[in-house]
Amino acid sequence: MNADLVAVLEYWEKEKGISREALISAVQDALLQAAKKAVGPARELRVSIHPQSGDIKAFARLLVSEQVISKHDQISVFDARRIKPDAKPGDELELEVTPAGFGRIAAQNAKQALIQQLRKAEKSLILTEFKDRVGEIISGTVRRFDRSDVIIDLGRYEGLLPHNERAPTEEYQIGERIRCYVQEVRQGPSGPDIILSRADPQFVIKLFQLEVSEINDGTIQIKGIAREPGFRTKLAVWTRDERVDPVGACVGLRGQRVKSIVRELNNEKVDIIRWDPDIRTFVTNALAPAQLKAFDIDEVRRRVRILVSEDQLSLAIGKRGQNARLTAKLTGWQIDIEPEVVVTKGFEQKVAEAVQALAGIPGITQAQADSLVHHGMTRLEDLLEAEQADLESIPDLAEHAGAILEAAKAEAARRTISISDATVSG
Repeated sequence: MNADLVAVLEYWEKEKGISREALISAVQDALLQAAKKAVGPARELRVSIHPQSGDIKAFARLLVSEQVISKHDQISVFDARRIKPDAKPGDELELEVTPAGFGRIAAQNAKQALIQQLRKAEKSLILTEFKDRVGEIISGTVRRFDRSDVIIDLGRYEGLLPHNERAPTEEYQIGERIRCYVQEVRQGPSGPDIILSRADPQFVIKLFQLEVSEINDGTIQIKGIAREPGFRTKLAVWTRDERVDPVGACVGLRGQRVKSIVRELNNEKVDIIRWDPDIRTFVTNALAPAQLKAFDIDEVRRRVRILVSEDQLSLAIGKRGQNARLTAKLTGWQIDIEPEVVVTKGFEQKVAEAVQALAGIPGITQAQADSLVHHGMTRLEDLLEAEQADLESIPDLAEHAGAILEAAKAEAARRTISISDATVSG
């Protein structure tokens, strides 16, 4: 009785969920190679393992012959009839050819092959169990590191958390329990592999579905997500039910719902945004709290040019452009954010504008307006407050001082009448 083999079979059957028949078949394949070395090139050699006792026996099919040329392939008629009285030349007999101590020898020679076969048998169950669990969140324990990849103990199986599916800000310790998103089950060099992720945007969506019942039951819909793992996520939500505030429901009472998700993401910032079919409103919500001043929307190229005041530029763009970049991913539009250019008028321009304003008053010429402005009278109000003597002191205007003042008073009266008429008609 091979007690060690029985113990191994029972352990794998119980802990890994592999049937005893599948295990025995895998072990037989492994031990057959060892049997060929121990027995020799016997004809149609096979290995049998007793399911309960674990006893290992080797059998070969020998051809009954009048003259034995190869003992590995043939058996004499005399020896055959001792086993089967009616045996005759040309018959085949299956005989036990187990050498002394074969169980121990086979176990030693086939140990590594046995482990490999058992692992293949275990991995063959992964496709069956996990093919329907893709897209779920599962918990596991960090078992070991394979370079920068992380091997996660999932109980009966192991999952692989590749380096590019880790949040760059996260570090794990052996024995630490973490939650991951089952991204796919794919065929690897040694069988199916369970590929896990904590960087996939779907990981955040699943967390919200677990935490926010209104998302799970369809009352609130997630319209889009943009994520830079470990740093920031923008989630766009919407509902048909006007009685429900989609953003408030996701945040939860005193922020408890979103705080729970942020803790799971190791303090990654999460922005919950109200989705809107109007791109102008959607972008405004996505870039909040930045104040946007103007939009230039190109529907054909799906491009939005936004003007903001200089003090809002850094807030709208975000640290290293993150806010604008995530908004572009979330909306699917190219987002260009530019500062509003405030033109500061120069002195000469201001003088020219003042001259043109006074020259526009009937009765005042361009030359007279130029002289008035250069002597400090830049507005109509300045002329109304001036005395005739003030204008007569200006060399070029002495002869026309009275006429200029009359023109100013007439313009003031005209403007007053215009304002009164507008008020009455209004």
